[in-house]
Amino acid sequence: MLRLLLVGLGGFFGSILRYWIGGLAQGSAPRTAFPVGTLVVNVLGCFAIGLLAQLVEARGYLRPETRALLFIGLLGGFTTFSAFAHETVTAAKDGAGGMALLNVAATVILSLGAAWTGRIVAHVLWR
Repeated sequence: MLRLLLVGLGGFFGSILRYWIGGLAQGSAPRTAFPVGTLVVNVLGCFAIGLLAQLVEARGYLRPETRALLFIGLLGGFTTFSAFAHETVTAAKDGAGGMALLNVAATVILSLGAAWTGRIVAHVLWR
Protein backbone atom coordinates (compact mmCIF):
# COMPACT_ATOMS: atom_id res chain seq x y z
CA MET A 1 0.00 0.00 0.00
CA LEU A 2 2.87 2.37 0.77
CA ARG A 3 4.37 1.88 -2.70
CA LEU A 4 1.01 2.61 -4.30
CA LEU A 5 0.77 5.89 -2.41
CA LEU A 6 4.35 6.78 -3.31
CA VAL A 7 3.67 6.12 -7.00
CA GLY A 8 0.60 8.36 -6.82
CA LEU A 9 2.53 11.11 -5.03
CA GLY A 10 5.36 10.93 -7.55
CA GLY A 11 2.88 10.96 -10.43
CA PHE A 12 1.24 14.06 -9.01
CA PHE A 13 4.50 15.99 -8.96
CA GLY A 14 5.71 14.52 -12.26
CA SER A 15 2.56 15.67 -14.03
CA ILE A 16 2.91 19.16 -12.60
CA LEU A 17 6.56 19.28 -13.71
CA ARG A 18 5.58 18.08 -17.19
CA TYR A 19 2.99 20.84 -17.49
CA TRP A 20 5.34 23.52 -16.18
CA ILE A 21 8.54 22.56 -18.03
CA GLY A 22 6.69 21.66 -21.24
CA GLY A 23 4.93 25.01 -21.17
CA LEU A 24 8.16 26.92 -20.57
CA ALA A 25 9.90 25.08 -23.42
CA GLN A 26 7.01 25.56 -25.84
CA GLY A 27 6.77 29.20 -24.84
CA SER A 28 10.42 29.69 -25.77
CA ALA A 29 9.55 28.79 -29.37
CA PRO A 30 6.08 30.32 -29.85
CA ARG A 31 6.26 30.63 -33.63
CA THR A 32 6.60 26.93 -34.32
CA ALA A 33 4.02 24.19 -34.58
CA PHE A 34 6.73 21.67 -33.60
CA PRO A 35 6.00 20.22 -30.14
CA VAL A 36 9.16 21.59 -28.50
CA GLY A 37 7.67 21.21 -25.03
CA THR A 38 6.99 17.51 -25.49
CA LEU A 39 10.43 16.92 -26.96
CA VAL A 40 12.15 18.69 -24.06
CA VAL A 41 10.12 16.77 -21.48
CA ASN A 42 10.83 13.42 -23.17
CA VAL A 43 14.56 14.10 -23.47
CA LEU A 44 14.82 15.31 -19.86
CA GLY A 45 12.85 12.30 -18.64
CA CYS A 46 15.08 9.91 -20.58
CA PHE A 47 18.20 11.58 -19.20
CA ALA A 48 16.84 11.38 -15.64
CA ILE A 49 15.86 7.71 -15.88
CA GLY A 50 19.23 6.83 -17.40
CA LEU A 51 21.06 8.67 -14.62
CA LEU A 52 18.99 7.07 -11.87
CA ALA A 53 19.13 3.59 -13.41
CA GLN A 54 22.92 3.73 -13.62
CA LEU A 55 23.20 4.88 -10.00
CA VAL A 56 20.94 2.04 -8.87
CA GLU A 57 22.83 -0.50 -10.97
CA ALA A 58 26.36 0.63 -10.16
CA ARG A 59 25.99 1.73 -6.57
CA GLY A 60 22.85 0.06 -5.31
CA TYR A 61 21.35 3.40 -4.37
CA LEU A 62 17.64 3.78 -3.74
CA ARG A 63 15.38 1.50 -1.77
CA PRO A 64 12.48 -0.17 -3.63
CA GLU A 65 10.02 2.39 -2.23
CA THR A 66 12.19 5.25 -3.45
CA ARG A 67 12.50 3.62 -6.87
CA ALA A 68 8.71 3.33 -7.07
CA LEU A 69 8.36 7.00 -6.14
CA LEU A 70 10.96 8.20 -8.66
CA PHE A 71 10.86 5.76 -11.58
CA ILE A 72 7.19 4.86 -11.77
CA GLY A 73 5.63 7.86 -10.07
CA LEU A 74 7.66 10.99 -10.75
CA LEU A 75 9.15 10.02 -14.11
CA GLY A 76 6.02 8.11 -15.12
CA GLY A 77 3.96 11.22 -14.49
CA PHE A 78 6.58 13.35 -16.20
CA THR A 79 6.87 11.12 -19.29
CA THR A 80 6.24 7.45 -20.00
CA PHE A 81 8.66 7.83 -22.89
CA SER A 82 11.45 7.56 -20.31
CA ALA A 83 10.28 4.05 -19.35
CA PHE A 84 10.20 3.03 -23.02
CA ALA A 85 13.72 4.40 -23.54
CA HIS A 86 15.08 2.76 -20.38
CA GLU A 87 13.62 -0.65 -21.23
CA THR A 88 14.97 -0.43 -24.79
CA VAL A 89 18.47 0.60 -23.66
CA THR A 90 18.48 -2.12 -21.00
CA ALA A 91 17.55 -4.78 -23.56
CA ALA A 92 20.32 -3.61 -25.90
CA LYS A 93 22.84 -3.44 -23.05
CA ASP A 94 21.90 -6.97 -21.98
CA GLY A 95 22.66 -8.30 -25.46
CA ALA A 96 19.07 -8.44 -26.67
CA GLY A 97 19.53 -6.02 -29.58
CA GLY A 98 16.80 -7.70 -31.59
CA MET A 99 14.36 -7.27 -28.72
CA ALA A 100 15.37 -3.60 -28.40
CA LEU A 101 14.76 -2.99 -32.11
CA LEU A 102 11.47 -4.86 -31.96
CA ASN A 103 10.42 -2.72 -29.00
CA VAL A 104 11.23 0.49 -30.92
CA ALA A 105 9.45 -0.64 -34.07
CA ALA A 106 6.43 -2.07 -32.27
CA THR A 107 6.04 0.94 -29.99
CA VAL A 108 6.30 3.52 -32.77
CA ILE A 109 4.16 1.65 -35.31
CA LEU A 110 1.49 0.42 -32.89
CA SER A 111 1.29 3.71 -30.97
CA LEU A 112 0.91 5.80 -34.11
CA GLY A 113 -1.58 3.28 -35.48
CA ALA A 114 -3.56 3.33 -32.23
CA ALA A 115 -3.66 7.15 -32.19
CA TRP A 116 -4.83 7.19 -35.82
CA THR A 117 -7.43 4.48 -35.18
CA GLY A 118 -8.69 6.33 -32.10
CA ARG A 119 -9.20 9.46 -34.18
CA ILE A 120 -11.10 7.48 -36.83
CA VAL A 121 -13.32 5.80 -34.22
CA ALA A 122 -14.07 9.14 -32.55
CA HIS A 123 -14.86 10.69 -35.93
CA VAL A 124 -17.23 7.87 -36.86
CA LEU A 125 -18.98 7.68 -33.48
CA TRP A 126 -19.22 11.37 -32.65
CA ARG A 127 -19.76 13.24 -35.92
